[in-house]
Amino acid sequence: MSLREPVLHSVPIEELRPTQMTVGYREVEEKRRRWREQEEEDQGNFLGKHMIPVLLGPKGRRYIIDHHHLAMALLLEGVKHVSTNVVADLRHLDKDAFWIVTDHRGWAHPYDATGVRRSIDDIPKRVSDLADDPFRSLAGELRRAGGFAKDTTPFSEFLWADFMRRRLSRKLVEKDFTGAMRQALALAKGDEAVYLPGWCGPHQDT
Repeated sequence: MSLREPVLHSVPIEELRPTQMTVGYREVEEKRRRWREQEEEDQGNFLGKHMIPVLLGPKGRRYIIDHHHLAMALLLEGVKHVSTNVVADLRHLDKDAFWIVTDHRGWAHPYDATGVRRSIDDIPKRVSDLADDPFRSLAGELRRAGGFAKDTTPFSEFLWADFMRRRLSRKLVEKDFTGAMRQALALAKGDEAVYLPGWCGPHQDT
């Protein structure tokens, strides 16, 4: 049951449960850099404007459904608490039913760093245990560079990451990120990517 009005809570980041298996560590580092660049007096306002959307699940646990990168970056920067916005209260469901609903509503992404779908049980219990997927970092940088537009499709950056994973080598992304970005920008404008959310390649006149 979705809540009609936002319900805000300040909770320890360590208590938040992920709904995905990976993040892009390079993306996390970028968010850490932006946090450090802010004046100390502005950091409170930043946290107030960047609430973490969560589901209330079994045993009252809070499950993140967005901003995993930000949560990890803040945790690494020594921030203990964040404000959360409760999107849906699913505390009445048992564990299996909760994950079925979460999966079918597009609130979970149980795919590992190679793009393979795994068991829900393989999702880490803590933000600090999320694994690195360098292609997710590539997708994040690709969007900022105009390779594709921001889109409301759940986990859209992961769809772009998987697209690039099938066309570029992990070694290239890890060893020559700039070169990988050049290739990614070209691939993003091609017809093969037309099905992806936020595609903004050239349209041919008919």
